Amino acid sequence: MVFTKGLQSQAVLDGLGQGVLIFDSANRLVMDNLAARVILGADLKLIRSEGWRAASLLFNTRHTDPDKTLDAVRSKAMASERPLRFSTYRAGEHVPCWAAAIHGSGGEVYTMLTIDAPDWSALTELVEKYLEEVRDATASTAGHADLIMQSVRRPKPNETIEQLGRRISGFARIIDIHMTRLGALTNLVERLEKVRTNAIRDEVRASRSRIVLGEFMEDFLEELNDYPLADPETEAQDYRQRLQASIPENIVLFASPQHLAVILRDLLRNAIMYSLKATPIYIVAHVRDKMVQIDVIDEGYGIRANEAERVFNPFMRSRQPQIMGEFGYGLSLYLCKNEVEAMNGRIWFESEEGLGTTFSLKLAAWRSDSSGSESE
Repeated sequence: MVFTKGLQSQAVLDGLGQGVLIFDSANRLVMDNLAARVILGADLKLIRSEGWRAASLLFNTRHTDPDKTLDAVRSKAMASERPLRFSTYRAGEHVPCWAAAIHGSGGEVYTMLTIDAPDWSALTELVEKYLEEVRDATASTAGHADLIMQSVRRPKPNETIEQLGRRISGFARIIDIHMTRLGALTNLVERLEKVRTNAIRDEVRASRSRIVLGEFMEDFLEELNDYPLADPETEAQDYRQRLQASIPENIVLFASPQHLAVILRDLLRNAIMYSLKATPIYIVAHVRDKMVQIDVIDEGYGIRANEAERVFNPFMRSRQPQIMGEFGYGLSLYLCKNEVEAMNGRIWFESEEGLGTTFSLKLAAWRSDSSGSESE
């Protein structure tokens, strides 16, 4: 990349969306940018005055593990050829950061910290949806419970027990729909909060283990009907009849079993909702470049090319009529992406409208040293 002679480094830094702090070997702050001034506010004045010492105090908030302090991160960054990810907390929020060693032309080594500006508009919108859902569910449940009581206390003239039972069952089904949707939304709120606070990474690290994928998938499919994958207004079906799994016996991966199960259920939910119930859904896996790739393939409606960029964005459901006709919140794939990445994996998709969609995820294959040496 060629810069014009009039382009200054400060102007480049001020054009970045992340906050940047650069310290010299004497621990003095020698450069910062506009985003850092916005993110840190008055705290930046303290860092300018006291240098690295003040930064350490601010960035170490809520860190009790000595390996996660800013000094420890700096030491690792100085010995690394690539930036290292870490986190800090500000105003009750987890804030992703990076530390890197920058080598000057005169041989001096600088420390660069970059700070992401968190955008939790998704959480704000979800809370609004949640409160709206709670209000609707509460009002509807109270109303239908009252109708049930009235039906029992004052049955219609000449109404048979069977007719009364059907009427009450109708009211109960409406209550069940609201409660199921509220439960699903509660689960989404809980998952998003773990992403917001970075608790998802701690959960993943604590629960990762050796997974023999064939055995895992056998148990996963056996228990699948215990989970309400489709909206309760959708006709009940045995999901397993549509699934065709092809998992080689020798595939072993290193991941969190419970998070992998949640991700696969979300991917299957989308495949079930957005395809005709007579069409098959395939789950296949293979090993490539020391990674395990799992594909969930459907022959459904597909995703239009101009809708592709919306897929992993929160609350950005496709605007295709077949998809908009199904009930959903447009959040599960956004959460899946964050959960896969918390396991140091990757998720993507390929699709063609009218022919179907393949969602793929890659996770680390098991190695004998996986529990101790995998990069975080």
